[in-house]
Amino acid sequence: MSNKVNFGLKDAHFAPFEVIDGEVVYDTPIPLPGSVELSLEPRGDMVEFYADDVLYYSAQNNQGYDGTLTIANIPEEFLVEALGETKDEDDGVLTETSTGKGKPFALLFEFDGDVKAVRHVLYNCTANRPTVASSTKTATVEPNTNELTFVASPRETDYAVKTKTTTETPQAIYDAWYDSVYEKTSV
Repeated sequence: MSNKVNFGLKDAHFAPFEVIDGEVVYDTPIPLPGSVELSLEPRGDMVEFYADDVLYYSAQNNQGYDGTLTIANIPEEFLVEALGETKDEDDGVLTETSTGKGKPFALLFEFDGDVKAVRHVLYNCTANRPTVASSTKTATVEPNTNELTFVASPRETDYAVKTKTTTETPQAIYDAWYDSVYEKTSV
């Protein structure tokens, strides 16, 4: 039985990667706790070609997604690995420089469903620096959140953008989703 509805967001992880000898090598996924909201807007317009006074040809142009992840607090490890900030080993301060280079990463997360949670992976993400903001405490204290904007592009090696589980995904694959970035293996 498949899900009728999806709701919720949890278990966000990121996995930096490098391309070595034409092969994508992902690090072990690292938790991004405190996920509040995720939105993905498709990138790429419909290609349309007119001839003979009609729409002669049309096709999708899948360039991935523009994403926004709202999160309670951005972990230091993400700031260093994905955004290129440096952490001084002597005094423990983080420094953002105009020349800092982050790494691309996979983003893993799940949406709950009425039957079974659906786990996702976006294979090739690049994040932008987050907006820095806060507000004063008043009679009630509202926690601040951070918004990470990112682009999820097709992988250069095989053009994969996103993969997700279904209610028919074998339990072994489902259970190991956050142990490593899912890759289809040959049988």
